[in-house]
Amino acid sequence: MTDTVNGGNAAPLYETAPWTWDFFHLVCLFNGTNVVLSSVAKKGMALSRLLLLCMLASEVQDAETKPIDFVCSRSARRAMNIVTEMQAALNNCNSSAILPTPVQIPCTELHIATWERKSHHERRQDISMSLRGLFESVKVARPLGQEECVSVLLQRLEHNINGYLLILTHLQLSDQQAPVESPELSCVPRSTLSLSTVLLNYRRLITGKLERLMMSLESTCAPQ
Repeated sequence: MTDTVNGGNAAPLYETAPWTWDFFHLVCLFNGTNVVLSSVAKKGMALSRLLLLCMLASEVQDAETKPIDFVCSRSARRAMNIVTEMQAALNNCNSSAILPTPVQIPCTELHIATWERKSHHERRQDISMSLRGLFESVKVARPLGQEECVSVLLQRLEHNINGYLLILTHLQLSDQQAPVESPELSCVPRSTLSLSTVLLNYRRLITGKLERLMMSLESTCAPQ
């Protein structure tokens, strides 16, 4: 579900095309929207797993539509930010929120003057690198035998991160500055075993750097 095999090598979902989601044959109802998945669910699959598949497919397919729609709709951005929902779900988990392996925390510190001097390409690169680091470390942590509640949250987090990466990857930027060939993270990477800390810093990245990038691109939107 998390990878697409291409010539024997696994590729992150944010590098794949929308039609690679045609793996299921299930029709779900998610937030009032029909989500069509394209193959039959395994016999005996738990209802909670089916609902999770619906949520993940909906979130990723929403991100794959048109990045410009995401830029131009603050309500779409609010809808995609599911961190508060995941934090509430984590509080309801009976199991420990301590992860079996460290997860890299995104670079969330924002120096306004420095950020404003960056081109749109540089801002996108900064955010994307933090998201990829988080994506890869969550991907490693998820299969390592947590309780179902935490495992489901990690899977949902992984796909939500992937949705943002899809948007950033396909975002059309107006400035012509070429991206840096060997970009570096804008902070010294830190890691944590606390899922609560991971979600807190993920939320800061979305509402901080990512939201500022989107707001700076709103001038490209057609008048409402």
